[in-house]
Amino acid sequence: MRVSELLTFALASAALASPVEERDAKVTPSKRPNHPIAPHHPGKAFPASPARKKTCTVKANGNGKDDSNNILSAIKSCNNGGHVVFPKDKNYTIGTALDLTFLKHIDLDIQGTIKFTNDTDYWQKNAFYQTFQNATTFFQLGGEDVNVYGGGTLDGNGQAWYDLYAKDIYILRPILFGAIGLKGGTIEDLKFRYSPQWYTFVANSTDVVFSNIDIFGGSTSENPAKNTDGWDTYRSSNIVIQNSHIDNGDDCVSFKPNSTDIVVQNLVCNGSHGISVGSLGQYVGEVDIVKNIYVANISMSNASDGARIKVWPGAASALSGDLQGGGGSGEVANVTYDGMTISNVDYAIEITQCYGQKNITLCNQFPSNLTISDITIKNFKGTTSDKYDPLIGYLQCSSPTVCKNINISNIDVKSPSGTDLYSCGSISGIESQVHCTTNGTKGGNS
Repeated sequence: MRVSELLTFALASAALASPVEERDAKVTPSKRPNHPIAPHHPGKAFPASPARKKTCTVKANGNGKDDSNNILSAIKSCNNGGHVVFPKDKNYTIGTALDLTFLKHIDLDIQGTIKFTNDTDYWQKNAFYQTFQNATTFFQLGGEDVNVYGGGTLDGNGQAWYDLYAKDIYILRPILFGAIGLKGGTIEDLKFRYSPQWYTFVANSTDVVFSNIDIFGGSTSENPAKNTDGWDTYRSSNIVIQNSHIDNGDDCVSFKPNSTDIVVQNLVCNGSHGISVGSLGQYVGEVDIVKNIYVANISMSNASDGARIKVWPGAASALSGDLQGGGGSGEVANVTYDGMTISNVDYAIEITQCYGQKNITLCNQFPSNLTISDITIKNFKGTTSDKYDPLIGYLQCSSPTVCKNINISNIDVKSPSGTDLYSCGSISGIESQVHCTTNGTKGGNS
């Protein structure tokens, strides 16, 4: 065989062995979505994302074999200006923790299905530890100018985790989608399924938009899927979450410490714990700030809460063995809930500075170190569940000195018995806005 023939054969063999396919006639890249941020906007401009100039296709090994190396190879090949395609008819398996915080000017076009293995021993040891509330993630996606879309599915294979958590509440359950240190990007037109814990964690990120995300996942055993928040934002700003459907078992969206300039709009939430600020003030010595939040046009059904602000008291308390705290400081300021339709929701509105503390008298003796101010809640309608009937809301601060300028208006919400009572305490002027009683059951704790 001639040298030229040997070279041709070697190159062909290498191409067959490559985990990356250049674009071919069988693969059609998705067009990048263009979902406008509307009707509300955080007010700060989002950076432009230039067109990509190269396309790579990820090969699937099939038969449940780990595709992590193929995925990483395709991403590295197309990083800094490329478009990575996961074809529509392919199923991918990830059994290795992937650190993707190096991404730059890249589109990930997930048309097929990506499923994470249920090797709970591996993931407990190797998932990425995110510090806050012992959160871990299957992968870390970060960098600059990253777009993820394609209409495909990310599946957390959560059943093994739901069953394991029922036996041991101290296990570390990975979050399905971790946007960690992402500076500019969109995550759109995707399905998130069966996350072991929270579905999405947005940490140390700015200028990120989530649109048209479909979240669903419940347990098929007697062990429920717990703590499956739709989104949790943490140390992040200029974030939009919009136009999405969430069917889960915990907060639909939760603004964790140091979440600022965020818009959440046009969501359908079912089975959740509401759109929540917090919990905050959990850790002594840390300053938690949540401000400039706008929540609009939400449908909330079969939930524990509609609008919710939850703050730990000034002294240590324990919600459960794996969730305890209190004594931290900070502020919640300039938060608006504008427009919510509720159905079978336990409390339409809940504000508490006694999160985790079952004894309100004790909570008042140790008021929260975290202030709540300039809160607007308006334009709600619907019917609560019968859980707290005749109450429809719970408004209990730990002291009027740390809770002020709470404004509630145009609330057309009734209990099943037709009442619109709130349990009120330590909020100056609240009696002139809503129908208060000093009686009442403590609000949701999860």
